[in-house]
Amino acid sequence: MAEHVDSHNENHPTQSIEDTGEKVVYLLVYHVVFIMFVWAYWQTIFTKPMNPLKEFHLSHSDKELLEREDRGESQQEILRRIAKDLPIYTRTNSGAIRFCDRCQLLKPDRCHHCSVCDKCILKMDHHCPWVNNCVGFANYKFFMLFLLYSLLYCLFITATDLQYFIKFWTAGGRAHFRLKEYLNGLPDTQAKFHILFLFFSASMFSVSLASLFIYHCWLVCKNRSTLEAVRSPVFRHGTDKNGFSLGFSKNFRQVFGDEVKYWPIPVFSSLGDGCSFPTCLVNLDPEQPSSPTGSNPANKSAAEGRQFPSKPLRESQSRLLTSTPSWSENETATDKDRKGASNPGMTIENEA
Repeated sequence: MAEHVDSHNENHPTQSIEDTGEKVVYLLVYHVVFIMFVWAYWQTIFTKPMNPLKEFHLSHSDKELLEREDRGESQQEILRRIAKDLPIYTRTNSGAIRFCDRCQLLKPDRCHHCSVCDKCILKMDHHCPWVNNCVGFANYKFFMLFLLYSLLYCLFITATDLQYFIKFWTAGGRAHFRLKEYLNGLPDTQAKFHILFLFFSASMFSVSLASLFIYHCWLVCKNRSTLEAVRSPVFRHGTDKNGFSLGFSKNFRQVFGDEVKYWPIPVFSSLGDGCSFPTCLVNLDPEQPSSPTGSNPANKSAAEGRQFPSKPLRESQSRLLTSTPSWSENETATDKDRKGASNPGMTIENEA
C-alpha cells in the first residue's frame, strides 16, 4: 500500500512555492491590490451621485409662469431670463436651453437625466448595472480606480497561476496522458480543474477589463464622458466633440485632482463643483452677461450662495485649473465671435 502511495506521489507531484521571500511578496502584492480593489468598488457603489444646485431649479413663480404660457416665444423668454445668469453653454440639437421637465430644472453643462435613478446627474457618464449606481462627477474617479485595481487583480492571478497551469498539463512531456487522466476522473483531476478554471476566468476578465479601462483612459485624456463620446455636446456655434478638452494634463487633473498623493487612493479629489466646466471655445455666448462676477467654487458646499463665472475662456479657467482665478475678456475677439455666432430660436426641449 505504501509503495502504491509513493508511486502515486511520484506520478502526481504536489506543486507549491518553496521560497519564503516569494511567498511574502505574493501575499503582500495580493492583499494590497485586493484591498484597493474592494475599497474602490465600495466607493463606486455607495457614493451618492451629485445633483444640480438649487440655482438651476425653477422657482415656484417661474414654474407657474411657464405653466401659464402656451406660446413658445413666451416660454423661451422665461428660460432665457433664468439661464442668463447661469454658466450654461451647451444646447440641444435645435439650439434650445436643455430643460428637464421631470426635475423642473435647467440642466448644467454635461448633466443628464438618468431614467433609472429618475434624477439629473452632474457630468453623467453612464448608469452601471455592475455597481447599481450612476457613474458621474461624484464617483468617476472611484470608477476609474475600480477598473484599474480589478484589472491588476486579474492580471496578478493570471500571471501567478500560469506557471502551475503549464506544469499540470505538460509535466514530463506527458500532456496527452494527463488530459486522458482528466477525462477519466483520476484523483488529481479536481486540482487540475481548479487551476484550469482559475486561469481562464482571470485571463478572460483581464481582457474585458483591459479594453474597458483603456477606453475610459482615452475618455479622460479627451475630457469626454461616455454619453459625450456617443453624442457630441452642442454649443451655440454648433457641435464640438472637443469643446471641454483642455489638454492631457488639465483633463487628467480635472478627474484626479492636483495632488499626486491622492491619485491612486479612492478618496474624492476631482476639481470643480460639477455644475460648470472650463472650455477651450472662443465662440462666446452673446446671451451671457458681459462682466463676470465670480469664479468656480471647488466643491458643492462652497458653491451654494456664490455666483458662477460667465465666460469659459481658455486663458481664464477658474479654480478648476488654476489656484488664482483670473477672468478677462478680449473685446476685439468677442465682437468677432459674436458676429459669427449663430442665434437659433430657443424652444423647450427635453433630453433623456
